[in-house]
Amino acid sequence: MRFDLTDEEWALLEPLMPKRRKSARVDDRKVWNAIFYVLRTGMPWRDLPERYGPYTTAYNRFNRWSRRGIWKQIFDQVAVRSRVGLYFIDSTVVKAHRCASGGKGEKNQAIGISRGGRTTKIHAAVDRKGRPLNFTVTGGQVHDSQVVEEVLNTPRAPLAVSADKAYDSEKARQQIKDEGALPVIPSRSNATKKAYCPKRFYRQRHKIENFFCRAKDWRRIATRYDKLARNFLAATLMVGTLYWIKL
Repeated sequence: MRFDLTDEEWALLEPLMPKRRKSARVDDRKVWNAIFYVLRTGMPWRDLPERYGPYTTAYNRFNRWSRRGIWKQIFDQVAVRSRVGLYFIDSTVVKAHRCASGGKGEKNQAIGISRGGRTTKIHAAVDRKGRPLNFTVTGGQVHDSQVVEEVLNTPRAPLAVSADKAYDSEKARQQIKDEGALPVIPSRSNATKKAYCPKRFYRQRHKIENFFCRAKDWRRIATRYDKLARNFLAATLMVGTLYWIKL
């Protein structure tokens, strides 16, 4: 089908699967295809076409592996292929659908209220080729500079980190330096002291914007429907994993 993994893509993904326990589990490839279908189309889990099997099988696997951190483990295994070098960090805001409300401990489910309504912010780091290296999610009102340390928790430490003026703060610069990297952040127009910002690095920032545009082709990334923050993060990790596999 249109969104199913090809034989070549599955050959790259299959070795990354966690080892099976004594009890057999439903075919991994079929479950991945089912989950990707939901993420791409944005449909409710209950509307999953019958050819993918029971929707409960796909959702339960997605939720269980999210809870156990397996989607993150799989993503890290592909992201570690990136070479150390110039990284780009930024965020994008997505609207949270009304069905995303009501998650257990809702205040901690990365849904914020701002002028745009109920929103979630995806923070990401990508490498020089625009390949994703890490994600984290927060409420839409959270300032980008508050999560620099978390978003830079990448498989490999950067040599330089490029970010826009939203990250222009001493704290953000110091957190980047603590990673052993050069901060490439332009100063605000009203700054009394201009920071060093190599233009040849900064002008490549379109690569992270391009990544966000492609990620939002997946409707469950463009709009948040998941009640749990960890499940929405898991969705971004799965899309990020597929991005690497398709390169």
